[in-house]
Amino acid sequence: MATDYKNINQIWAAIAVVTLKRLGLKTAVICPGSRSTPLTMAFVEESPHIELISILDERSAAFFALGKAKITGLPTVLVCTSGTAGANFYPAVIEAKESRVPLIILTADRPPELRDCHSGQTIDQVKLYGDYVNWQTELATPIADIGILRYVRQMLTYGWERALSPVPGVVHINVPLRDPLPPIPHQNQLQAQSLELLKSQFQLEEFLDGVTNTTSLENFDDKLPILPEWQQCDRGIIIAGVAQPLQVEKYCLVIAQLAKSLQYPVLAEGLSPVRNYAEINPYIISTYDSILRNPQLAHQLTPQIVIQVGDTPTSKQLRQWLSSISAQRWVIDHTYQNLDPLHGKTIHLRCKTNSCAYSKLQQEDKPGDFLKIWLSAETQVRQSIDNCLMQIEDICEVKLAWFLSQNLPPETPIFIANSMPVRDVEFFWKPNNSHIIPYFNRGANGIDGTLSTALGTAHRQQGSVMLTGDLALLHDTNGFLLRNKFVGHLTIILINNNGGGIFEMLPIAEFNPPFEEFFATPQDIDFHKLCATYGVKHELITSWQQLGDRLQTLSSKEIRVLEIRTNRHLDANWRKENLGKFAI
Repeated sequence: MATDYKNINQIWAAIAVVTLKRLGLKTAVICPGSRSTPLTMAFVEESPHIELISILDERSAAFFALGKAKITGLPTVLVCTSGTAGANFYPAVIEAKESRVPLIILTADRPPELRDCHSGQTIDQVKLYGDYVNWQTELATPIADIGILRYVRQMLTYGWERALSPVPGVVHINVPLRDPLPPIPHQNQLQAQSLELLKSQFQLEEFLDGVTNTTSLENFDDKLPILPEWQQCDRGIIIAGVAQPLQVEKYCLVIAQLAKSLQYPVLAEGLSPVRNYAEINPYIISTYDSILRNPQLAHQLTPQIVIQVGDTPTSKQLRQWLSSISAQRWVIDHTYQNLDPLHGKTIHLRCKTNSCAYSKLQQEDKPGDFLKIWLSAETQVRQSIDNCLMQIEDICEVKLAWFLSQNLPPETPIFIANSMPVRDVEFFWKPNNSHIIPYFNRGANGIDGTLSTALGTAHRQQGSVMLTGDLALLHDTNGFLLRNKFVGHLTIILINNNGGGIFEMLPIAEFNPPFEEFFATPQDIDFHKLCATYGVKHELITSWQQLGDRLQTLSSKEIRVLEIRTNRHLDANWRKENLGKFAI
């Protein structure tokens, strides 16, 4: 941190940035603009210690920051200029709140005297994100005063804490700044004198004493209790719901321990890493969506107790079944959010799943009768699905998730887009021992920012994969502008069915017109030309052998698109005809 400050904006911004650095900030995403100049310059000064990524499009920048924060569990900082720049962060802010991802947003702003007078590039930025933030504040306009600098230090420290606790989420700090914005001296003699006096009083190390990284102090001894009601009931199930745990293996192990202790089957959501750690959990049920389409089986498998870890799974079939039964449900999540959209007989158990208080329980070697029925159904339906998909030789959408579950390299991070990809993963993703790590934006279930978020999760990681449809990719093609900033490898498996395939599964598909124009919305894009525009590699995949070969190498530093052209009408008809047959 330099000491030759020429104006008060510089020292304010520098205090803010060095405070964040001391707290543990690793990554800042900077969007270009004039009003944010002091913040940008302060971050540049600390760039050896904080990775800085300049991104033109604010919406893309925010989703990239979201993806990075998903991977690290630490806040990513976003910086933008005044006006509508900050408004472009809004979709990612909503997703961050709903999926509980920490972000700190610094929006530069005009000072109060330039508001409400039609000054250029000025909007009301106070409380810009409404209730979608953990905390928001507006800093005072910078002045040369040591006491007010302490206030800046404290606001940034508190903001860091609120981004992480009690529930990770978004903190918005609005920063009004007067001229001069670049690092040039004050022209006003009184201001220059005040700054000189401040410098004489200011000792940096003493000033920052007490600002420290506290994220490592989180208590990991919190144990998931095993309640007497669970031990006394032999008709229970565990639902491993939508989860993005940072400690993936420990999370899967705790669920496996709980299942073995209670002799309960584990209905593992396709977005849960549990399906990819099958070797430690012999009680995984991956075909529950198909099983529950059989009314007789659904009735026979009705539990008295449901233990749900994390959010409710994507499966509509499972949700409807849970709503129709009278089982007592426990939802396990350490936050104080309401995680029951089904409004059932639900008890929220507010604890973490870091470890399981099962040590005094004797783990049974032989499954009970109820568990046996579930496992038998899983074996039968899984074999039926596998045999059916194995026989499909032509490249198509419905086989893709099943194929990827068996052909991705071990420990591959995969970002799964919303709409049909996420549902096909739940329908068909086969349990494996590959330790594949799924990522997604299931907080608000939107398709915006899909590419940028995937790039954020893949940045500086091992070779990663993204599974997406054409509309989700097209909605965020500005993410490709990140290609020169991105470090790592991302293979994008593009399902090009020229439209919104998920709408083909809905009743509205029977009404055409207006279905094609207003719901399916085909875009007729040549993706080879689109990729060439951005300097991104493109290849058309025409066989499963070709796709399998391409997935063997994910280590090079590049972004590439593997396009698979499919027929959404045929794929939708296949799902309608077959999903209900596998459990018959």
